[in-house]
Amino acid sequence: MDQPLTSLLDLLDLEKIEENIFRGHSHSSVVPRVFGGQVAAQSLVAAGRTVPADRTAHSLHSYFLRPGDPGAPIVYTVDRIRDGRSFTTRRVVAVQHGQPIFHLSASFQVHEEGLEHQTVMPQAPDPETLPTAEETLARHAGVLLPGVPDRMSEARRAVDLRYADAPPFATLGEPREPRSQVWFRTNGKLADDPLLHVCLATYVSDMTLLDSVLLAHGRGGWAVGDVVGASLDHAMWFHRPFRADEWLLYDQESPSSASGRGLGQARIWTQDGRLAITVIQEGVVRVPR
Repeated sequence: MDQPLTSLLDLLDLEKIEENIFRGHSHSSVVPRVFGGQVAAQSLVAAGRTVPADRTAHSLHSYFLRPGDPGAPIVYTVDRIRDGRSFTTRRVVAVQHGQPIFHLSASFQVHEEGLEHQTVMPQAPDPETLPTAEETLARHAGVLLPGVPDRMSEARRAVDLRYADAPPFATLGEPREPRSQVWFRTNGKLADDPLLHVCLATYVSDMTLLDSVLLAHGRGGWAVGDVVGASLDHAMWFHRPFRADEWLLYDQESPSSASGRGLGQARIWTQDGRLAITVIQEGVVRVPR
């Protein structure tokens, strides 16, 4: 297993400091705050550590309350809301410097059979034919803020993330349809732990979801400096089993932006066409004055 992936797995392996209380640390981020996908994934790890092994995560709903300090540990407190016959509910509060920075509610379910249908997977190019994230960043380094290509490459080294279309910073100033696609998988094989795969997908889901908001307005994004923003809330529904170490298509679009906020919604598909996850996120998207 590559060192970057090992480091990411260590990041998600929280320290238990008391019953229902866990502690996590942070990696450097592209922006000077804790990466939102990290605190969401760590919160889900904390919740999952208090749930029986026969129950898998089927949904999460969360709010980003304050910027996280990457230089300080994060304490996760789990509230065991309910343990039913089929469903288990947990609430997690992430705290730094005595203040909550993130709040998550997650639900877990015992596997059961039921009615099943899904929409059709959209068309997308073969991920193996697409440039890697590092190649894409190198190709457009001239438009990015100084140091950003290296920081973005470092932050994403554990994950092979490939844009199906040009990212926002590659078409700066050219408004496009508010839709984007990326393929992703971890750079290495993972253990057969459903919670681990769900948490890694949660981690990656915060990387590109608001790109579609930027595309609608021809903005390059935070890496260019023509917008400022942050995640406000994040919700996910896990429909079917998947592996985060196999290619997943992240099909994203933005139905609206207004009042300094942008909404992104997405579906994540396995390469063989199974709908695995639905994601919705709202974030602050402001033009600097």
